[in-house]
Amino acid sequence: MKTFANKILGGWLVATALACAPLAGAADLDAAQQGKVDAKVKEIQSWAATPTIVDAVKAYNSGKSPEAAAMDQTKWAGLSVIDPFVRNLTKNPAAELLKTKKGEVVSEAFVSGADGGKVAFLGKPTNWSHKGKPKHEQPMSGKNWQGPVEIDESSGLQQVQVAVPVVDGGKPIGSLVVGLSIGKIGK
Repeated sequence: MKTFANKILGGWLVATALACAPLAGAADLDAAQQGKVDAKVKEIQSWAATPTIVDAVKAYNSGKSPEAAAMDQTKWAGLSVIDPFVRNLTKNPAAELLKTKKGEVVSEAFVSGADGGKVAFLGKPTNWSHKGKPKHEQPMSGKNWQGPVEIDESSGLQQVQVAVPVVDGGKPIGSLVVGLSIGKIGK
């Protein structure tokens, strides 16, 4: 019986490895795609520097709403996209600015305060806070960040995420994370 189970498990592992093998090579950006991502990062940095984004992050950091102060990942996961708290984060001035900047390459965008909690976004991201994750911590140290090519949980699209600091007075006060659609970047 063990031999039969080992053969099935072994066959399943080989089949899984073969099925995933093309994804490993597809995960790398070619030089032209990376050049387009780099150019987009420069553009995204200008979004993060707008008074609308900076003021929204400053306001969040200085006094969170009771809903934001009480939010955690479990509560966040239970909220629908039509929940008034969630909708407000897609309709505030910072979110409206993101909508004007979006274009066809952007698959998602969200602004986070110093604690990683959400200030504004295009569509509800999977996580309420990215505190402790490189996509938030690296911008909070003043540096840009770029993740691997992946299928995003919230948008379902193959994308690469980039993040830049939101800066006030030369000091990072939050982050802006933007997903760039691989399908659109190559065009």
